[in-house]
Amino acid sequence: MPRTLGDWLTYIEKLHEKPIDLGLERMREMVSRMGIRFDAPVVTVAGTNGKGSTCAFVESVFRAAGYRTAMHTSPHLLRFNERALLDGKEVSDDALIAAFEEVEQARDGLSLSYFEYTGLAILRLFQKARPDVVILEIGLGGRLDAMNTIDPDVSVVAAVGVDHTAFLGPTREVIAVEKAHIYRPGRPAICSDPEPPATLVAHAERIGADLRLINRDFSAVPDADGSFVFRAGDLVWHLPQPGLAGENQYRNAAGALAAVAALSARLPVTEEAVARGIAATRITARFELITESPCPIIIDVGHNPQAAEVLARNLARGREAGHFDEIWAVFGMLTDKDRTKVISTVRPEIDRWFYAGLPGPRGGSAEDLGSHLAAAGVGEGKRAAFATVREALNAAREAVRNEGRGRRIRIIVFGSFVTVGEALEVFAEEGIRR
Repeated sequence: MPRTLGDWLTYIEKLHEKPIDLGLERMREMVSRMGIRFDAPVVTVAGTNGKGSTCAFVESVFRAAGYRTAMHTSPHLLRFNERALLDGKEVSDDALIAAFEEVEQARDGLSLSYFEYTGLAILRLFQKARPDVVILEIGLGGRLDAMNTIDPDVSVVAAVGVDHTAFLGPTREVIAVEKAHIYRPGRPAICSDPEPPATLVAHAERIGADLRLINRDFSAVPDADGSFVFRAGDLVWHLPQPGLAGENQYRNAAGALAAVAALSARLPVTEEAVARGIAATRITARFELITESPCPIIIDVGHNPQAAEVLARNLARGREAGHFDEIWAVFGMLTDKDRTKVISTVRPEIDRWFYAGLPGPRGGSAEDLGSHLAAAGVGEGKRAAFATVREALNAAREAVRNEGRGRRIRIIVFGSFVTVGEALEVFAEEGIRR
């Protein structure tokens, strides 16, 4: 039997190295065997982009209001423990190990995927903690995701884009149906995408969900100073600038607040608590300023065309506001993503590229990534290849020190959770983060 958390995760990964059929039958069986259920309201959040930020806003607001929170997110950047937060704090290795032991005993030989196995352990931890609210981020899609086994009291679908097409389908309309399966009949079904696919709306109506759409049933209107007004029916909250940077965060905050408002009968909150929670929200690598040395360095986990559009707008706003003269990118992207489209979208805002290969079967080489940069119109003089993200990051910072005198340069690290995770490891070693 594994002893350490690392040993357990290795055991779980190797337990079923071959893919097994997607479906919720195994999860339903295991949830029944383990008696997993919640008396507290459950908020489930899906979306191509924005779901992590939406979860963070919901959790921060309820915690600011004095409620005990449990939140699952996926994937993690540095530590598996990041996937399970109780009252805003990562659960301990010992708690996870004990939960894994329970799953191992209960499965009795039943085949489980990595996400099913680890998800069950996290759900067990949350059940034992007896929180006032449970927040579950969907890792992939919605219909067949392990967390969709738990019936939510409120569901939120954030932005719907095209990603994971091999699993979810080739178009927004098809993907939206997968995500809409987190909705439940008769329960609040929120969508914070300003252009909700017709298929999502049709599915919600077909099952009799209480569909609530941004800019129709609720809204978040920002003011010039960054504050904003949230409205949902007769409810009006005047709120400070969100703690997460980027214009997209107003939409994510709106979806989160629509969920908070939908639970007001069971978990009432004051406008003051909502304001504190919105302002205090933090989440790693969502257009996050990580350090000012040797220049401002921002990390962002955007890794698909829709996220690239948001990133490009955020960078353009900073340039227009005169915050910097040049943007340099430390970039790495997995081979199963639309790399050329992402690069083409962000290219007008990037002055110089330091790009790297990524580890693993989906990582690809720097040479291969360079061909996509060339195809997207990035000239040879504007790009440099490196074997690892660590090398690319160090080269970019050294270039700033050597060449950046008198120039206002900003570095953006983006392209994948893997890219950002490797950069965070470097920063951690230097004492900049964790």
